[in-house]
Amino acid sequence: MESVHQALRVLEVINRYSGGVNLTQIARETGLPQLVLARAMEQLIRANLATPIGPDAYVAGNALLLAESANGEGRGHLRETLAWVRDAVGAAVYVARYTDGEVSITQYADGPATPVVDEWVDFRAAAHASAVGKALLTQLDYDDRKDHLARHRLTRFTTHTLTSQQALFHQLDSRPPNAPLLDLQEYALGTVCAAVPITAGPNPECVALSIPVPDPGRLKQAARILQSEAAAVLLALIVAGSTRPTARTPENTILSTTA
Repeated sequence: MESVHQALRVLEVINRYSGGVNLTQIARETGLPQLVLARAMEQLIRANLATPIGPDAYVAGNALLLAESANGEGRGHLRETLAWVRDAVGAAVYVARYTDGEVSITQYADGPATPVVDEWVDFRAAAHASAVGKALLTQLDYDDRKDHLARHRLTRFTTHTLTSQQALFHQLDSRPPNAPLLDLQEYALGTVCAAVPITAGPNPECVALSIPVPDPGRLKQAARILQSEAAAVLLALIVAGSTRPTARTPENTILSTTA
């Protein structure tokens, strides 16, 4: 999330200069160190939110211009981003959000070689057993988690499903910082999943993947790639208007489109 907010600060500066702006000016206005700024620029360029126009000079990218247009093409950029991540991880990719006390899959990208998981139990009733659900629950406070589980019992779907609230909360709270949430055949036998929180606004969100084979090595590699590309997904969601970023400090007003 820190890297996303840094990228958005850079994007705000770029968007104020219709004729382009150089790195020196961006660094002056954002106060970001050189290496941090370089990483932010790489993220924005890969997400097609910034475009180089010369040595160390940039303008707003095509994806941002589409998002500002009236025809809603920013959502096309989101679909392209999810498809790119799908191909990078070699698995179906999902975006989920926790809204009004329920888990909801809002976007997904699959294909013939990367099928979506068979939703044999409604995801809204399986937060405790799915990577998506865990990535959303981990962002809730204790009382909200308790409320959710009071409405959705910890049902055992496979022999691997956690049905102890205490064990589930321990798993959510003891994971290493930034580590993906995992579903190791807890929702369905033969399927493993990973999810990464990507929240920028008031509602918890995550990006996830599912692999229809119980291969720990493949899951670990795919989860690592998913984690590295989570920022690109969040930026695409913001561009598409699917989520609204929350500024962390007054000077970090994000994505002004009035330039």
